[in-house]
Amino acid sequence: MLRTHSLRSHYALLTVVLVCLLSLLLGSLISRDSSQRIRKQIGRDLAGVSYTMVDRLDRDMQARASMLQVVGSLSALRQPGNAGEVRRLLDELQGKFPTIAWIGFTDAQGRVLASSNGILEGASIAQRPVFLEGSQSLFIGDVHEAVLLAKLLPNPTGEAMKFVDISLPVHDDAGRLVGVLASHLSWSWADEVREAILKPIEDSRQIEFFVVGRDRTVLLGPREMLGQRLHLPMMQNLAAQQSEWAVQQWPDGKRYLTGLTASQGYLDYPGLGWMVVARQDLQMADAPVQAMRLSIFAWGVMLALLFAACGWLLASYVTRPLRTIARAADRLANGEITVIPEIGSPREIARLSHSIRHLVESLTHQHAELDALENRAHHDPLTGLPNRAALARFLPRAQQRNQGSQDGLAVLYLDLDGFKPVNDRYGHAAGDQVLREAASRMRGCLRGGDLVVRLGGDEFLMILQVAADGAASQARQVAERTLQALAAVIVWEGQPLQIGCSVGGALWPQDDADLEQVVELADQALYRAKQTGRGRVMLHGESSAPGNHPG
Repeated sequence: MLRTHSLRSHYALLTVVLVCLLSLLLGSLISRDSSQRIRKQIGRDLAGVSYTMVDRLDRDMQARASMLQVVGSLSALRQPGNAGEVRRLLDELQGKFPTIAWIGFTDAQGRVLASSNGILEGASIAQRPVFLEGSQSLFIGDVHEAVLLAKLLPNPTGEAMKFVDISLPVHDDAGRLVGVLASHLSWSWADEVREAILKPIEDSRQIEFFVVGRDRTVLLGPREMLGQRLHLPMMQNLAAQQSEWAVQQWPDGKRYLTGLTASQGYLDYPGLGWMVVARQDLQMADAPVQAMRLSIFAWGVMLALLFAACGWLLASYVTRPLRTIARAADRLANGEITVIPEIGSPREIARLSHSIRHLVESLTHQHAELDALENRAHHDPLTGLPNRAALARFLPRAQQRNQGSQDGLAVLYLDLDGFKPVNDRYGHAAGDQVLREAASRMRGCLRGGDLVVRLGGDEFLMILQVAADGAASQARQVAERTLQALAAVIVWEGQPLQIGCSVGGALWPQDDADLEQVVELADQALYRAKQTGRGRVMLHGESSAPGNHPG
């Protein structure tokens, strides 16, 4: 009964697989299109919120600069006579605008005449950019740390305080420089803007925002990135107040959907070259698409099971005429018969049985021929050893298999000594017997995983698996065992035949990283071994070899 239903099972399983694959394909196509659409929408949103924040920062900076210009035009500053009155004015201004960390009024030489809370009064700021630049025209400086002022101002958080400078010259009615109105705006104001505009988006969609200075330094963002330089490809040619979005790889190696807007200022405020960057992890952005893909696949699985049930019932009818062929195939697999029987009807089944019958006969014949050709192509017909073709296929596999492991390979190049006199004196039949016996003895000297190849004539090659530690001693041990085995007398038609062997060896990867080059080094070592008296083992790099004469 199980065999009768096996084709039905396969048919039902195929239905499941096809429907699942179709669902997966449709899900992939739909999710790819949806992913592009969602990325585009999120990217535009990121660019939009970055524009909103940079515009708010520019407007706030322009508003504060305008406010200080109004204060600087007051007669209390243009005609200073009472430092106390100026101080009250500055204290009142700071009280109404808490983002002003410090504001002071200096004389024309840079000495602070009055300031909020009296901080730095009497001190000279003549060498500070806030005075030097502010004495010429309206000056708006970039974000910086003020070590001296930070020590004098309250700092509940204990974190490094950063400020933005705004200063401007104050002239009397005659146009003479009276002093400079200088202020330090707390940079925490920018974080308040971010909280007001972007905090809901950050929490719900896990979006991060950065304010980046003209020199690409992160001025506002996650604490671990503050003060770092941020270089993204999309920053290179971004025009002022232009918003763009793209998928970017950040310094942490992750890819993010990134929206970016460059500041160009507002009204008469030229801007400081800031950029506002918004980013969202690409995996987080693609999460809805992944959920959609899983939903499509889940529906596909349920439909697949439904179709499989229908297919099971349909296959019962379709496979009924095939049962005879199935049973014959089982008997063929068990060796009970050698051919598939032909079925006369229906016509489609008859054609199928006829085709399978001829296919089995053809494959059986071809398989036997291929096995014979494979054996002849890669084995020496005389000794039965692998030949050069087998070696060419074995070397790259052996090198790849041992790459990166602690094991290595030893290559032994062997040449029979005294073979030619035996061949000349007793004939080729004796020479063939010597080669067969030598090949048998060489195989007996090998260990599991080793290989011996007949290169041609009386030349052989051994490839040995050796540990990296003690590779040379292992190679020499096998080589000397081979010398002793080949030195034993070979009896042919009652005649004792005596041969010997010379061995040259090299190690991979110690001697060379290229295994074919190691074979060449072993050949060179063999030449030196024969030059120094034959019947010897010489490894690459040895200047001389100890005698290993047979007998």
